[in-house]
Amino acid sequence: MLNFKGKAVIITGAAMGLGLAAAEALASKGADLTLVDFNVEALEKAKVELQEKYPQSKFLTVTADVSVEENVKNYVDQTVKEFGKVDGLYNNAGIEGKQAPLIDYDIEVFKKVIDINLLGVYYGMKYVIPELQKNGGGRIVNVASVGGIRGVLNQTAYVATKHAVAGMTKNAALEYGKDNILTNAIAPGAILTPMVAEAFNQVNPADPKAAEKEYASRNPTRKLGDPKDVGNLVAYLLSDENGYVSGQVIAIDGGESNMYGNS
Repeated sequence: MLNFKGKAVIITGAAMGLGLAAAEALASKGADLTLVDFNVEALEKAKVELQEKYPQSKFLTVTADVSVEENVKNYVDQTVKEFGKVDGLYNNAGIEGKQAPLIDYDIEVFKKVIDINLLGVYYGMKYVIPELQKNGGGRIVNVASVGGIRGVLNQTAYVATKHAVAGMTKNAALEYGKDNILTNAIAPGAILTPMVAEAFNQVNPADPKAAEKEYASRNPTRKLGDPKDVGNLVAYLLSDENGYVSGQVIAIDGGESNMYGNS
């Protein structure tokens, strides 16, 4: 059984979706958490709910834009000030951007996706790794996507950044494994989160549920994923039970990424 008692873990994008699911999984195992998000209202709501369910854990909230380096440095500094150390980082914050063919993609949106999805993850590792080194090691989980291991139609910016996250994850594992820092990435498919629901809304504004049903029909399991499945895997990868898994990009998609093509 996983035990995070006495462990301090940072979660970015913690207010909802896969970030909140991981917070649930970690808090249920006794972790003290720094919850980071850009959405102040949703962040405070998440903290209140988690405190009620998991009184044994401590929760620090930090409002931050992960694309701003000083914001990232601040959430790491605040964690060390509050808990005395950092044991793990779940680098989850990200955006999809817009859906459009490559040649029609809005360059300003493209840059924003890069700033959040790529630089935000890089800054997180840049400032957390030195704290893990001081602490004798730790664990990092970055969020790539199935869009980080294959193409996704009309999502050039998202796919480019998620491939880059996969590459940075592998490099970090190579460079800091000697410090007992294990770094992995997860590659969720269509897990039913608010961001995925919005994607279905873009695909079919008149009937997003129909778009959801159509997408699920192409999955080997004929269903979408549950955020809890992601949270449980993240908890394992961040735990001391994980002693040798590093540099991996692990798909959580019901096996769909093994299929050929987009149909």
